[in-house]
Amino acid sequence: MAETQIEWTDSTWNPVAGCSIISEGCKNCYAMEMAKRLEAMGMTKYAGLTRKKNKRVAWNGKIVEDRESLAIPYRWKKPRKVFVNSMSDLFHEQVSDSFIQDVWKVMRETPHHNYQILTKRPERMKQILQDTIREVLPNVWLGTSIECSDTADRVQHIKETPAHIRFISFEPLIGPVGSIDLSGIDWAIVGGESGNKARPIKEGWIDEIYTQCLESGTAFFFKQWGTWGKDNIRRSKKANGREYRGKTWDEMPINIIGTSPL
Repeated sequence: MAETQIEWTDSTWNPVAGCSIISEGCKNCYAMEMAKRLEAMGMTKYAGLTRKKNKRVAWNGKIVEDRESLAIPYRWKKPRKVFVNSMSDLFHEQVSDSFIQDVWKVMRETPHHNYQILTKRPERMKQILQDTIREVLPNVWLGTSIECSDTADRVQHIKETPAHIRFISFEPLIGPVGSIDLSGIDWAIVGGESGNKARPIKEGWIDEIYTQCLESGTAFFFKQWGTWGKDNIRRSKKANGREYRGKTWDEMPINIIGTSPL
């Protein structure tokens, strides 16, 4: 995969395929249905990664390390922001340390791109960065997902992870996150859930994060209302739009290294 409609990045790069459900934010993950469709289209990389659970598609925990895909970023000559593993989690427990090191090598050797790595397993990310890789690349952004207060403890792990840019994706935001100290966090993405099984988002939950971003100087990016608008009416993602407090919020970290377009 390359071009994408994800608002905060330019391209996706998937050296890993497959995942497993780890928290409530994973329940309606778009990548599970997408993997099933890609398998049906004959993409062997995604074959056998999902199963049916209660008439729904779900990850089965199988992981594929795709070595052929490691060559892709070298072919992209124009600088871009690259979302790493939109269809998986680089720090899934089944991804080998050696493969993560190989991914790091690619990112090191393509410094004209800015890589955005998002994980729901920040404990492992912290451990590998501290003990194995021990290298901070200025073009690599490290982030974790927090979907409600139940996963708010992930922020401490990302804070303790060696990184040039740290970020949090509050998406899908399915509940209030409570008081979170965002000091040391460069960027926050906030968004509601999409799809026919989407859970509603409440404006007060967004307000809570927005206020804490102001207090900490964290860049604020509002991605979408999703399937449920601020008036609690169900519409399409496009119809609900991206406006919050009367404007579109596309803030980015201010300490970006390199020439990737913003």
